[in-house]
Amino acid sequence: MSTQPGNPRPLYKIFNDVPPHYDIINRVFTGGMDKKWRLLAAGECLADKPKQVLDLACGTGDLAVTMAEMADYPVEITGLDFSEPMLEIARWKAGIAEKEIKFIEGDAANLPFPDAYFDCAGISFAFRNLTYRNPNAAKHLAEVFRVLRPGGKFVIVESSQPKNWFIRQFAHLYVRTFVYWMGWWVSGNRGAYRYLGLSAANYYTPEALQELLLNTGFGKVSYRRLFFGAAALHTAIK
Repeated sequence: MSTQPGNPRPLYKIFNDVPPHYDIINRVFTGGMDKKWRLLAAGECLADKPKQVLDLACGTGDLAVTMAEMADYPVEITGLDFSEPMLEIARWKAGIAEKEIKFIEGDAANLPFPDAYFDCAGISFAFRNLTYRNPNAAKHLAEVFRVLRPGGKFVIVESSQPKNWFIRQFAHLYVRTFVYWMGWWVSGNRGAYRYLGLSAANYYTPEALQELLLNTGFGKVSYRRLFFGAAALHTAIK
């Protein structure tokens, strides 16, 4: 998960502190469904057989490794994150999987790639950190748009807002209580899981996120609700 280190929000410290427990808490947060949803995102990323793929704010590398394992053709996959402790785990996972993936430390507001470099960019459960009340949100979106070639694809799997009021309230209660207390207990990082609950409960609806991507310049944006709308898979075409 990535944001600009100079951002006044405490994400830089949070996501350098939690890596040893990050994957466990992701399982808790999603009830283990993050693996299935990430598979859907990886399949969408690879659907058109892109040659250059970016895993943005890659964290511990799950999306990048999943894509590398799924690809049945030569593809260059790059993972980028601002957290070196996260990237160390990502490199270890790639080594275990015996996959060649380039993991680099970098800033999502200033991506170290030339214009129109990638055929596809994917992001799994980190887009919220780049856009939720983040003063650099516009920069993050502009940078993704810049590094994608014309016709390139941006695939996002992220928490979302269920349409049904009762399901939405239950989902909010779940992240504000169970996920918060379990995350704090496992990781010892109270701030990280207070932020997780707050951001998940107040994040965009699929329709609002679609509008945000269209306003960035993407020509076509579609989405698919997952698990009664608690998460969503968005696909944006440049």
